[in-house]
Amino acid sequence: MEPIISEAAPSDAAYQQVNIPYAEQWGMTSREGRTYRIIAARPLGEPPPAGYPVIYLLDGNSVFGTMVEALRLQCRRPDHTGVMPAIVVAIGYETNGPYAPERFYDLTPLPSMEYRRRFDNERIPEQGGAREFLHFIEEELKPRIEGRFPVDRTRQALFGHSLGGLFTVYALFSKPEAFQYYIAGSPSLHWNQEYMLDLEREFIALGRKLPVRVRVLFGVGELEKSHECGNCARAQALSERLAAISADIGVRAEYQEFAGEGHVSVLPVLISRALRFALHPCSEEE
Repeated sequence: MEPIISEAAPSDAAYQQVNIPYAEQWGMTSREGRTYRIIAARPLGEPPPAGYPVIYLLDGNSVFGTMVEALRLQCRRPDHTGVMPAIVVAIGYETNGPYAPERFYDLTPLPSMEYRRRFDNERIPEQGGAREFLHFIEEELKPRIEGRFPVDRTRQALFGHSLGGLFTVYALFSKPEAFQYYIAGSPSLHWNQEYMLDLEREFIALGRKLPVRVRVLFGVGELEKSHECGNCARAQALSERLAAISADIGVRAEYQEFAGEGHVSVLPVLISRALRFALHPCSEEE
């Protein structure tokens, strides 16, 4: 009988950390003293004459890898996939987990008087810093990115989910010229309801005087419809209100439900849809 030769398991020293190609990260401290982990991935090859489109991703620790790899796979044949190469910039925090408590402050316009505790009954952290966070993105982060990469300022997108979706809507209403594409996934529109409705009215009034050319995608999971917060219905109603006055204010809004998906599982399919939404070749723009 031939001897059985067993291969010894390699030692820990034989293993190497897996990295995302053409991605880098660094820390940034805002003028307000808040610290962020910025993770950016650039495409391979020469940029187009106008520079690359950029997608700014909120809650950057959570789905940066998902978005980068989905983009890398699809952008190889824009003529077939409808997805151009782009830079992905994730705004995250100094944590190895997908989310950090600091997000509650950065992504909410005002402290909530109604929601004080999370699903696990833990007290919700400090809130109400959306204005400062948007200022950080516009005045500090964007210049840093534009100094590091060739950027097409006319093709910038903001992607946020849950509280990040709420912030995305806030950014649209308060500074619509900041981005050309807004993707609000499962937006937490039950937070700061009266404030957001007032902001919407101000946005519409200003848009009738100074129309903006932006596109907005609201994406939710079908299984979220039964949740008591009612955010699917809120997002759909907001999309319909904006679509009804599209010709007046220049905003093209659409709402999409993804069958069989919940609040978290919707993310991969929403990311794939968002790439086609924000990175379609210019020849396909209407």
